[in-house]
Amino acid sequence: MLDDALTLDRIRAAAARLDAVAHRTPLLSSTTLDERCCGRVLLKAEPFQRSGSFKFRGAYSRLSLLDPAAREAGVVAFSSGNHGAAVALAARLLGIPAVIVVPADGSAAKLAAIEGYGAQLRRYDPLTESREQVAAQIAADRSMTLVRPFDDYDVMAGQGTIGLELADQAPDVDQVLVPVGGGGLAAGVSTAVTGLLPRASVVGVEPLIASDTSQSLRAGRRVTIDEPVTIADGLRATEPGELTFAVNSRLLADVATVSEDDIIDAMQFCFTRLKVVVEPSGAVPLAALLSGAVRPTGCTVVVLSGGNIDPADFSALTTARQAVS
Repeated sequence: MLDDALTLDRIRAAAARLDAVAHRTPLLSSTTLDERCCGRVLLKAEPFQRSGSFKFRGAYSRLSLLDPAAREAGVVAFSSGNHGAAVALAARLLGIPAVIVVPADGSAAKLAAIEGYGAQLRRYDPLTESREQVAAQIAADRSMTLVRPFDDYDVMAGQGTIGLELADQAPDVDQVLVPVGGGGLAAGVSTAVTGLLPRASVVGVEPLIASDTSQSLRAGRRVTIDEPVTIADGLRATEPGELTFAVNSRLLADVATVSEDDIIDAMQFCFTRLKVVVEPSGAVPLAALLSGAVRPTGCTVVVLSGGNIDPADFSALTTARQAVS
């Protein structure tokens, strides 16, 4: 297997490593959703994944490949959210020490979850320090392996196992919608889906105010934007990943954008109609369908990528949206 390629075989190998470790998440359906969208829609429910998001797949896929010496030295990652929690849990399952670089002002609930999985927290000041530089220095000083959130082929391969599953669960799928931040999920899913079901298209979706990937695709190169202030905190990338963009620019049929209000509407729909809590980043692709930014084609599968949101934050967002509706 080539070290510098994301292939269907690489994703299948990741699936073998994840077998009996990661959950095979269900496809949910809703008659109300079908009627509202005028098409058949299925929802791939990654909030039911271990650690509450798709990120566990990529983290475990990457960590399980470490040799004994690297496992003993440990891993370091930078994230105050889903990637940090996923690396912490994967490390605990594999008996690997882990340090997660997190902002000093990060969500207490999220930091508690990461620490609860057994990782050591290294807090940094977002105003004076770079989390990437802090993590890189820890990796260098302690000979630890830096686990990147998306720009790593084995992380992408782990995320791509979602595509393997949904292709098996819904072999008649015509269109798959995925959220796009750094691009690892989109790259993995598009590689799996187009490799198994060539007639199916994969469409990325991102917040309008965090549209680095759609701008990059139009420009034909990676575009850097200002730090986006979006409620979809998992999609606040300022530019696509180098490795992920090479895949997504080739395989994604399109990248749509949605407003902040559209995202909240999708969160409310999942909660009231499906009784599923979805975080803003995870609701982005469903928002594209509900808002009309993307039209359903035949059978459409929407990847709900995660459900990690503090109850107080969920209530505040949805209550504020109801007040202005």
